[in-house]
Amino acid sequence: MSSPRPPLEEMTLRQLRKVASEYEVSRYSRMRKTELIEAIQAIDAKRGLGTAPVAAPKVPAVVPAMAGATAGATPAYTAPTPPPVEVLATVDDGLSDLPSGYGESRIVLMPRDPQWAYCYWDIPHTHKDDLRRQGGSRLALRFYDVTDIDFLRQVPHSLQQYECDEMAREWYIPIPVSDRDYVAEIGYLCNDGRWLVLARSLPVHIPPVYPSDWVEDHFVTVDWQADLRGKAVAALKHPSQRAAESTNAIYDEVYAMTQSTEAQRVAGSLFGSMQHVPGSMAPEKAVSSYVFPSGAGLWAVPGAAAGVPTMSGIGAFNELTMSGAGFTGAGFTMSGAGLTMSGAGFSASAPPIRPRQFWLVADAELIVYGATEPDATVTIGGQPIKLNSDGTFRFQMSFQDGNIDYPIMAVAADGEQTRAIHMTFDRATPSRHTNTKDEAVLEWLP
Repeated sequence: MSSPRPPLEEMTLRQLRKVASEYEVSRYSRMRKTELIEAIQAIDAKRGLGTAPVAAPKVPAVVPAMAGATAGATPAYTAPTPPPVEVLATVDDGLSDLPSGYGESRIVLMPRDPQWAYCYWDIPHTHKDDLRRQGGSRLALRFYDVTDIDFLRQVPHSLQQYECDEMAREWYIPIPVSDRDYVAEIGYLCNDGRWLVLARSLPVHIPPVYPSDWVEDHFVTVDWQADLRGKAVAALKHPSQRAAESTNAIYDEVYAMTQSTEAQRVAGSLFGSMQHVPGSMAPEKAVSSYVFPSGAGLWAVPGAAAGVPTMSGIGAFNELTMSGAGFTGAGFTMSGAGLTMSGAGFSASAPPIRPRQFWLVADAELIVYGATEPDATVTIGGQPIKLNSDGTFRFQMSFQDGNIDYPIMAVAADGEQTRAIHMTFDRATPSRHTNTKDEAVLEWLP
């Protein structure tokens, strides 16, 4: 047996919304308490019910104890009894209804998935009235592609425009190309082509529709009793960052190795300034200890013919000593030292070059342009295009892989004449090996 429904005026906002949902009242979640009461009373009047009863909440029955239960056994579970309706009616006492707005023009753009974005806004009526007095006639939502540009100083890659109802406060926007940055604006279109902005969202990156190529697996052994709260098991790094750090570590290691070699070279240069020993090479003709990439020093010994060291070789020597190599000979080959010696001459390999960065950026844009009567209306793909004062127009957007279908139509100001052209564009990128300047990493060349 159902208990009668309490008066609508005594019901809380939550109870009224429940009744409105049972009555299938549209947009009941946005209504205030007075509006809900009026809507419910109107439906009751149409049905001739007056005060339609509402079924009382069902109270779960107590689960009987199991037959044969012994003393001291766990008692059967008893469901808690919900509070009566009179108690629930006082829960929202003293709380005012949620405001319809907060007096600040704001728009928020959020990605729902790679193909759709959700946008909602809150614009005070006073702000709308101000822009209407400036010539705003039609409320519209604009959607810009602002990937890798400064939207305040540069032209966006593409623009989509949707005219909205004055009462609309949210919109679902189809994404033309995923894995790019977008900005939404809400504003007014003027009859003279001006665009008056009410609010602008922050840039939002739409995720790519294809799977990420970043794969990083970490296998760890964790004690099941360990407290992992606030602890990081592994730090994830982008592949480009890991490659840059690895290359920098190698370069630092090689650079540290050359420091001792440089000290040997400086010491060898001082050898030429030592006092001349009879029977040895003159100081002004002494061979400096030129340091090769292997780090080995080299100089002439007494009795050797005077020769000038070069990268390709040194003049003939009767005796040659390799400091640090542990051997002496007239002709030898030293593997790994970067030095080759045959007979009386030798040659040294060039020092390893420093790692370099290299990058390339390449893409394509689609530009559609034309002209018609200045007072005509032009649409591209069903979207209106702004005309210049002389009737010319220009539409620019990012040209990604795939097919773009662009029917273009112009309608005269009186609506009696039309002109149209239907164009389609296809793009394919068979291969791509590019990277931006920020993504460039140091590379060692062979």
